[in-house]
Amino acid sequence: MVKLVNKKPGENFIIWIKQNEEGEMLKKLLPEAIEVKGSDTNEWKENKLLGFANNEFRILITKTKIASFGMNYQNCRNQIFASLDFSFEGLYQAIRRSYRFGQKEQVNIYLITTDTMANVKQAIDTKQKQFEIMQDEMSKAINANLNNQSMSLADYDIESEETKWYKIKRGDSCQLIKEIESESVGFSVFSPPFAELYTYSSHVEDMGNSKDYKEFLTQFDFLIKDLFRILQSGRNVAIHCMDLPIQKGKEGYIGLRDFSGMIIDAFQKVGFVYHSRVTIWKDPVIEMQRTKALGLLHKQVKKDSTMSRVGIPDYVLIFRKDGERNNPVKNTELSVDMWQKYASPVWYDIDYSNTLQGIRDARSDNDEKHICPLQLDTIARLIHLYTNKGDTVFTPFLGIGSEVYQAVKMERKGIGFELKESYFDIAKKNIRASEMLKNQLSLI
Repeated sequence: MVKLVNKKPGENFIIWIKQNEEGEMLKKLLPEAIEVKGSDTNEWKENKLLGFANNEFRILITKTKIASFGMNYQNCRNQIFASLDFSFEGLYQAIRRSYRFGQKEQVNIYLITTDTMANVKQAIDTKQKQFEIMQDEMSKAINANLNNQSMSLADYDIESEETKWYKIKRGDSCQLIKEIESESVGFSVFSPPFAELYTYSSHVEDMGNSKDYKEFLTQFDFLIKDLFRILQSGRNVAIHCMDLPIQKGKEGYIGLRDFSGMIIDAFQKVGFVYHSRVTIWKDPVIEMQRTKALGLLHKQVKKDSTMSRVGIPDYVLIFRKDGERNNPVKNTELSVDMWQKYASPVWYDIDYSNTLQGIRDARSDNDEKHICPLQLDTIARLIHLYTNKGDTVFTPFLGIGSEVYQAVKMERKGIGFELKESYFDIAKKNIRASEMLKNQLSLI
């Protein structure tokens, strides 16, 4: 490993390790390297992981479970795996940190193995071949769909769970939504995946794995058409989103991508009416501490305030399917004071910590954290405003189950689809807890 790094003195390297001892030895042999460990403070991790992306140092030593999700390292074309395990997904996600949209160089991946690890390498090779076959079949299926031919399901088992109050399935939402009856859903609320910003899963069907926003919108369009079909006339869809920062290291300049505008255009093209927009206030100081964004730094104001900007808020975009209102939503119990709060164009009182990730203390040590779970306050307010009790609330991106959890809690029925296995497993626990709590309250 040291020889590989020293052969390219001017280039960046990521060295993925499995054991702390590997990191300790590499630090001695490569003094300029920075190691990020699980025991480090969150501030240190954030500072160094972002610092490597900003070319503040050239050698990063860390573990795949720390930095293989959500990080953009197109500035680094060299990765070394100090050792391997049987996880192809972990290997794939780590490689995707460098081998992704915006990478302009050939990416070099070095796998260090020993004779005793032959079975591990063989298992990785087998999974790689299976993955390539799945990619090829998915490409054929998408092309068939674009030509108005039938599209087959991907080769994985679809898991489902259903009770009186909810029905959830693990699988591709673009396929599973076709099973939902037309004009049967009273309301839909969700956060769409952000193309190229996070890596949610290794599945080729995952919209978050789109190479760019044009490809993402092509896939998203299939879903929106079926959303229009399943939604009752006169009812609403709420999309939680934000505009996205454009990074200088990826596109050569600093700016914002109008993601909310892209969503509005996509929904209007299908036939939805752009109904309303809510801005959800966020603390710019917290955003600055979390992202270290140049435009939010106070020192930037003193240096050149033309590069300063405001914090990026969350938005909720509301769309309406026009038509006969045979099942109007009547909020007869909504007080004037509460309505004035709901009608405000800016919601200042959303608690960002009130998420399923924050309140569920029954999480297993093995449970994975969701990248950006939607706040329960936001979901509850939207369900209250746009549904009647007994209505069906649908989310095509279930995640850890927030929308269905809140729907069941508020005596609505929930339907949700989630592609990623680990998220789906957590969602099952969360939604079961919501139904159990509601049943207990009904017995009191």
